[in-house]
Amino acid sequence: MPEQVEGVVESILFRREDTGFTIAVLKNTEGVPITLAGSMADVTAGVELRAVGEWDRHPQYGRQFRVTSYEIAPPNTVEGIRKYLASGMIRGIGRTLADRLVDHFGENTLRIIEEEPERLLEVPNIGPKRMAAVREAWKEHQQIRELMLFLHSHGLPAHLAVKVFRRYGEQAMSVLRTDPYRLAREVYGIGFLTADTLARQLGIPKDSPRRLEAGISYVLQDMCAQGHMYVPESLLVQQAARLLEVEAPAVQTALQRLEQGGLVRCEPLPNSQEERGVYPPALHYHETSVARLLRRLAEQRRHALPFSPSDNWEAMFRQLDREAGLVLSEAQRQAVQAALTHPLTVLTGGPGTGKTTTLRAVLRLLEGKNCRLALVAPTGRAAKRLSEVTGYPAMTIHRLLGYTADGDFQYDERRPLPADMLIVDEASMLDVPLAYYLLRALLPETQVLFVGDADQLPPVQPGNFLRDLIDSGVAVVVRLQEIFRQAADSNIIRNAHRIHRGEMPLFPKDAGDFFLFPTEEPERAAELVVELVQERIPRRFGLHPLRDIQVLCPMYKGAAGVSNLNARLQAALNPPAPGKPERSFGSFTLRAGDKVMQLRNNYEKEVFNGDIGFVTDIDVEEQVIWVQMEDRRVPYDFGETDDLTLAYAISVHKSQGNEYPAVVLPLLTQHYMMLQRNLLYTAVTRARKLVVLVGSRRAISMAVHNARPAERYSLLKERLRGELPARPEGRLGDSDIVLLL
Repeated sequence: MPEQVEGVVESILFRREDTGFTIAVLKNTEGVPITLAGSMADVTAGVELRAVGEWDRHPQYGRQFRVTSYEIAPPNTVEGIRKYLASGMIRGIGRTLADRLVDHFGENTLRIIEEEPERLLEVPNIGPKRMAAVREAWKEHQQIRELMLFLHSHGLPAHLAVKVFRRYGEQAMSVLRTDPYRLAREVYGIGFLTADTLARQLGIPKDSPRRLEAGISYVLQDMCAQGHMYVPESLLVQQAARLLEVEAPAVQTALQRLEQGGLVRCEPLPNSQEERGVYPPALHYHETSVARLLRRLAEQRRHALPFSPSDNWEAMFRQLDREAGLVLSEAQRQAVQAALTHPLTVLTGGPGTGKTTTLRAVLRLLEGKNCRLALVAPTGRAAKRLSEVTGYPAMTIHRLLGYTADGDFQYDERRPLPADMLIVDEASMLDVPLAYYLLRALLPETQVLFVGDADQLPPVQPGNFLRDLIDSGVAVVVRLQEIFRQAADSNIIRNAHRIHRGEMPLFPKDAGDFFLFPTEEPERAAELVVELVQERIPRRFGLHPLRDIQVLCPMYKGAAGVSNLNARLQAALNPPAPGKPERSFGSFTLRAGDKVMQLRNNYEKEVFNGDIGFVTDIDVEEQVIWVQMEDRRVPYDFGETDDLTLAYAISVHKSQGNEYPAVVLPLLTQHYMMLQRNLLYTAVTRARKLVVLVGSRRAISMAVHNARPAERYSLLKERLRGELPARPEGRLGDSDIVLLL
């Protein structure tokens, strides 16, 4: 039978931000401490609480009161107010400021902040700026708490209140009540299913036009987030009908409304009389624009560089050998000559085939020619490595283009980049939207060289730019295939090429850089991964477990997946300790020292999808996490932590463009859906010094012999070949830019 307890909350022992499940200590009216457990997302230390529930005995934590419902009253004692303000729930108010406020105002502190905030100036060392900050933080806290209660009462995670408030401010409650589907469109980290749960609770009917259109948009965006540029109409209708639990004709009618309103673009697919491709407007614009810009570039007859096919190339190559020690193969010579005499060139090849040497030869021949050169890569790490191996300054594409405060790039078709030659390394990572922003900013005479390994995984973002460009025949393509002697001594490179040819990698007993730890069991594989990263590899090879070793996984789920391995590796490499700040966010905890990864492009912070850094500090009072990203410290508000995830283990897809001294890769038959040759090839080629596979030979064989990569819906190749229009429709609007960035 339900019982009731009441008293003052002394402390919060544990809280899961995604569910609101909380363990707290309550001191009842007789002064006896009681452990409470239940969903209490808005409960903080210091508040008075009346809880209804039942007594229970936890096998580990003993007697607890399981809370089924509760009521909160603001604290009315001096000590309660002190704990409440110092709880970290109110931005900018920590223990020191809480003590000063309560010491001055006593039991009237909360009333003063609420009704007479100007009186805060009476407290020593509080000026107008600090007073205004406290007033705004209190107002924000009250509004967020109201949103928490609203979300919790409708069965949604209360922690979403912070991000909803950050997006809509004082209009947040109005948006929740009137158009919950806006959350799925406009708030990062809130998808259609969450918004639909709230909408159904609010009485929006199952066949509401708003619901159907939101569901279609969700399916389209979700599939494009998997790398597709468009979705076949029949597949989109089928998937949306299943999600929405309605009949296909209703979805078809809603899709027609979206098309008429310009919210999707539909285009007949080649070799099909009935099927159409459905694009988000921005992706259609990007694909058609990239095709137009590449074709214009390839057809350009006026070149910026002072080279021609009739030059004495033999003499130039002898000079490279004599002065720089650069001895080039015939294929490398072809690549150098093509890059310097053609408007659009692709240099591709596997590891150890001399792409870097070829690139250095191109750069050496440009010396003294008074040429304006731009050397870029898609990620910060790739740009840094490019600069190291060439000796020339390199940067990310985003930095080259210059992100501006109004949300666009500094360089575009109206203000083109002053470059005679553009070299893009790691071009296999280049997605179609980013390629658009880069290509539109070029002068007509700029010569472009794309360098990359086309056999790696396609980019994380939409499209398969490099592969489509190569297959289209528009660019001059040079493939390097010869493995040079120095590279051939590496088991990593030899095995990478064996995998590429569909052959099993070899694990010779005397190998010092390529190992297999055999196991069929996922749990044992997870144990081995932790043991290798924490002890074995650092002890034998002198590598740092955090800075030098990267665990790559085919999948997120499972015992040997990204999520579980991150939890295990965090516990092993960065356990909690007295004085080490930490904070729980959703289903994971961040603490100082953690290795983390950025999950989406943030142009204002200049951090991008896949960037890896380390948490240096967590300021509970200011509600800010500080992350060291390469040479910069980047602040994240607590409401922005959806942008971050633990990075002790990451997916193979997220590793593209990066290199690590050592790679540890669990590979098991339970990963069968992701076991593909290009995935294994990409993982192995991420390592410079050491590869350790953990798993079964059968799983390795499955990956090696599965040469059919997952299909990506894209029509860039057809547009480049002139088989489909390459003329963009309309213009790129603000909403489209938000959608893709």
